[in-house]
Amino acid sequence: MLFKRKEKYTLDMNRIPAHIAFIMDGNGRWAKKRKMPRTYGHHEGTKTIRNLALEANNLGVKAMTVYAFSTENFKREQSEVEYIFKLPKEFFSLYFQELMDNNVRIMTIGHLELAPQETQDIINDAINKTKDNTGLKLVFAFIYGGRDEIVEATKAICEEYKEGKIDLDNITEDYFESHLMTKELPPVDLMIRSSGECRLSNFLLWQLSYAEFIFDEAYWPDFNAEKLHECIWKYQNRDRRYGGVKK
Repeated sequence: MLFKRKEKYTLDMNRIPAHIAFIMDGNGRWAKKRKMPRTYGHHEGTKTIRNLALEANNLGVKAMTVYAFSTENFKREQSEVEYIFKLPKEFFSLYFQELMDNNVRIMTIGHLELAPQETQDIINDAINKTKDNTGLKLVFAFIYGGRDEIVEATKAICEEYKEGKIDLDNITEDYFESHLMTKELPPVDLMIRSSGECRLSNFLLWQLSYAEFIFDEAYWPDFNAEKLHECIWKYQNRDRRYGGVKK
C-alpha cells in the first residue's frame, strides 16, 4: 500500500477521492480583514485554484470542480461581477502553460454562453487546447446552479419522451445522470467548503447525494496544499456505507 505524507497527514494513495468539489468561499471577508477591496480577495483566490489543482493532479485526483460563479451571483455589485468575469483572462495568462505542462484538462459546467464574449473566448480556448490532456479535469462551475441543472436535464428528457424516443421505463437514475452537465465526470466523493459556512448554496445538488462534506474555517485564499491533505485524510478516516451497514 502506498502512502504520501504532507506535514502530519499521511494519506493512503489507494484511497484518494476521484472527484473533489470546492465551494470557494471567503474571498471577500479575507480581503476585508486586510482592509482591501473584495476584488483583491478574488484575485488571491485564483492562486489557490492553481495550487490545489497542481497538488490534486499530483495526488492522482481525477476531477476537481470549483464553484466559480453561481446563477445567483448576478445579485452582487455590478463592479464585482465585471471583475469576476475578467478573472479567467488573468488566471490563464498566468497559469495556462503550467497547467498544460502538467497534463491538466480544463472543462466547464453551467451557462458560459451568458458571460461576456471575451470571457467565453478565453475559457473556450483553454478548453480546446487541453481537450486531449489526460490528467486532472479542472472543472469551472461558471454561471452554474444545481436547481437549474436538474430542471434543464428534466426538460431534455421530457422532450425525448414527447418525441417518442423513450418511454417511461427508460428513465432511470443512470439515464437522468446522463443528461447532467457532469456526465463526463466521476461521482463526487468529497465536497469542501472554505470559510466555515455550512450550506451547499445550490451547488451540485444531485451529485453530492453521497459525497462526504467538510466545512473548513479557512478563507479560500488561505486554503493550501496542507489543508487539502488534511481534508483528504479526514475523508479517508470516515466510514462510507451508502445507506448500508458495516460488516
